[in-house]
Amino acid sequence: MHRRDFMKHAAAALALSGTPAYAEQLADTRKRVGLIGCGWYGKSDLLRLIQVAPVEVVSLCDVDKTMVAEAAEIVSTRQASKKKPRTFADYREMLKQKDLDLVLIVTPDHWHALPMIEAVRGGLDVWVQKPISVDVAEGQAMLAAARKYKRVVQVGMQRRSTPHLVNARDRVIREGKLGTIGLVEIYCYYRMRATTNPPDTAPPPNLDYEMWTGPAPMRPYNQLVHPRSWRAFMEYSNGIIGDMCVHMLDMVRWMLDLGMPAHISSAGGILVDKKSKANITDTQTATFDYPNLKVVWTHRSYGDPPDPKYPWGATFYGDKGTLKASVMSYDFVPSGKGGQPVHEDVTYEFEQFPEDKTEKDLETHVAAAVRAHMKDFLGCIESRKTPVADIEQGYMSTTACILANLSMQLGRSITWDHARGVAVNDAEANKLLRRPYRAPYVHPDPAKV
Repeated sequence: MHRRDFMKHAAAALALSGTPAYAEQLADTRKRVGLIGCGWYGKSDLLRLIQVAPVEVVSLCDVDKTMVAEAAEIVSTRQASKKKPRTFADYREMLKQKDLDLVLIVTPDHWHALPMIEAVRGGLDVWVQKPISVDVAEGQAMLAAARKYKRVVQVGMQRRSTPHLVNARDRVIREGKLGTIGLVEIYCYYRMRATTNPPDTAPPPNLDYEMWTGPAPMRPYNQLVHPRSWRAFMEYSNGIIGDMCVHMLDMVRWMLDLGMPAHISSAGGILVDKKSKANITDTQTATFDYPNLKVVWTHRSYGDPPDPKYPWGATFYGDKGTLKASVMSYDFVPSGKGGQPVHEDVTYEFEQFPEDKTEKDLETHVAAAVRAHMKDFLGCIESRKTPVADIEQGYMSTTACILANLSMQLGRSITWDHARGVAVNDAEANKLLRRPYRAPYVHPDPAKV
């Protein structure tokens, strides 16, 4: 299957992407679940799933022995059966057991593609965290595999399931309160980039660092790598663009029903914090071009945000009004004297789920969105319809962000042919769509999944 063919094949499923599906449609059968990646967000996603569906967590996998053991203890206290899941250090051994219905993949970004493709090949439905891949060709292979094996794949882009943002889309944008929208600014001003420069050391005895590195380039172990700070390095991620821009770009695409941008340009670098070991940018802008619309991203990991209420979010500018939207709230302000401002805050569900108040490291403002996203995923497993954050949507949002980084690297804009999955008349850019894999790992090929 060539890129052109898999894109055509995948497009047919888009017609179903707006169809809601809910956990109430689930059959009585108890879904058997595995988790690959038992760190902070792996546990958070899994525990939200346990809250909304009668699942049985059968297996957990992580290359950190301490982390997977702690996760097994927590799950045994939270799932109805009180059984402790089996634990694995290698996802391939876990999948060989063939006793799962679905798997959650919440690893660092460089470990998304291979487990996801292996899981769908084995007949499993998959939840995979964003961004779906570290290079464009990985994403194309993941999409091709999902379609070839007819599996439901939900991407962890839960802005599409965030209650107050659903209302912002329906009550402001779809009702035409903004009028004609010509510009959307998306941004992140969090001081989230690692700022330290600790020495390299031997990896801790509980971590299989060789397996953790997997197909990525081998770096000396550093405490920034594991746990949680691995996004400091481009070897494992796509920086703040791949972490935070992908969420907001995807939200804008969903709210405005946009496909893939035709032109992407970006500029930036490490302009302020030159002492940190981190090799991701501290300053970057990117422009995603659509017909009659510009979506412009900005991030900097220093200084203050222009609007303290919206340090990470999107601002939609229309000729009838302005909408600001974030994970915490939205505000609509009409232009002139007509219309009334609208404000709505994030939804919390502490009465229904009191454990949210005490769960370690839980982002309580995101919990309701993840639960709704899980319900959509589970409902689509039953109906075999396309989930709200289907793998194709994840592929487009992820690819656009990767192309922004490539544009910055090349020093020029990229024109993208979405149907063919290539940059137009740009052999240098096309060579960068597939990162080299470290031996013995083999990069997935869309034509051979």
